[in-house]
Amino acid sequence: MSKPDLMSLTRVELRQYILEHREDEEALQIYIDRFQSANNKVFPAPQTIEDLENFSELHKQHLEKRRNEA
Repeated sequence: MSKPDLMSLTRVELRQYILEHREDEEALQIYIDRFQSANNKVFPAPQTIEDLENFSELHKQHLEKRRNEA
């Protein structure tokens, strides 16, 4: 079996690949790099009720974006 294109795998697929091929250091490094990407958007935890209301909308946008990427 040939090795898949690790860069084209989704995060879930890459995680599953790593669990099945624990000796693959390259796959693990790619997975870690995705979490440390400068493009990642970090959202602070909600502090007030108003923040929580805004968070809900941000969360919906994030989920929709992930659905479109898959």
